Amino acid sequence: MRTCTVEKNKQNCNCSFGCGKCGVCCECLSYHRRRGELPGCYFPADIESGGNRSVANFLSVLQQRGPGYLK
Repeated sequence: MRTCTVEKNKQNCNCSFGCGKCGVCCECLSYHRRRGELPGCYFPADIESGGNRSVANFLSVLQQRGPGYLK
């Protein structure tokens, strides 16, 4: 039984850009994968708002802050 909904997904989405994919995780993931990026929810809010969704940026933030912010 599926328990996720767009409204429930939006509670965990920190995307600050009005792209129309907020809460529709399958579309968001597909979009960012095509661009070689990660979705905003992989980043802390202060980094996400900068717009750099690159894997290199994710790894840099992870190295600097540790995995604790991912929880």
